[in-house]
Amino acid sequence: MTTFLRDTVTVFSREFKPALRNPAALVFEMGQPLLFLFLFGSLLGGAVGSSWQWFVPGILVMMCLTGPMSAGYTLLVELIGGSMERMMVTPLNRTAMLVGKSAKAVLTLLVQAVLIILLALPLGFELFPAGVLAGLAQLVVFGVGLGALSFVLAIKSAPGGTMFYVVTQSVMFPLLLLSGVLLPLETAPGWMRAVGLVNPVTYVVDAQRSLFAGDLTNPSILYGTAAACLTAAIGLYLGNRAMSRGIV
Repeated sequence: MTTFLRDTVTVFSREFKPALRNPAALVFEMGQPLLFLFLFGSLLGGAVGSSWQWFVPGILVMMCLTGPMSAGYTLLVELIGGSMERMMVTPLNRTAMLVGKSAKAVLTLLVQAVLIILLALPLGFELFPAGVLAGLAQLVVFGVGLGALSFVLAIKSAPGGTMFYVVTQSVMFPLLLLSGVLLPLETAPGWMRAVGLVNPVTYVVDAQRSLFAGDLTNPSILYGTAAACLTAAIGLYLGNRAMSRGIV
């Protein structure tokens, strides 16, 4: 366990140091979520009940998809450039490499999520500390799974990388739109509501909204937590296999 933790910290430090040297990139990546927050969110005043309590959790889930799900890009660059092969001949634990890389994406997500919440407070977002902390914890679990799946896709896409871009772009937006992140699915056509029921992101979104509203006993929290944990378990399992077998 000591070796695993040491290797995880080593990989995390290697991944996060470039971000510390360029903190402006963290804010730049928030451009789209901020536009949605200030422009789209303001239009929802009459569309849903408590618009900011409803919309801010959706923005955070959107960031969770666009951030950790794109984390494999850095791995893809390393695979194409050859630096990843040099890391693989070191005695670093393969699972620690996966967790360390995922931890960087998740920490970035947490920093951005806190900034979004703080910016939403003057707009009318009401803060429920226990629900917010539980919601962020759930996002961390979900983000770890998405990040690991992104690494799997990067490994399978190397050396060309075309498949990575095609899959991430073609999967990400349907997952968002069919989960009710931006608009409620209650008014959607029947087929969209049916697809939403098999979309794991839908359950995470519903759980986040309950948590951020302070409704800690809502059953949707259990379903969302199960969806997040299942995503993390599948992602870490497949990611560990890909790290061990997919890179030569």
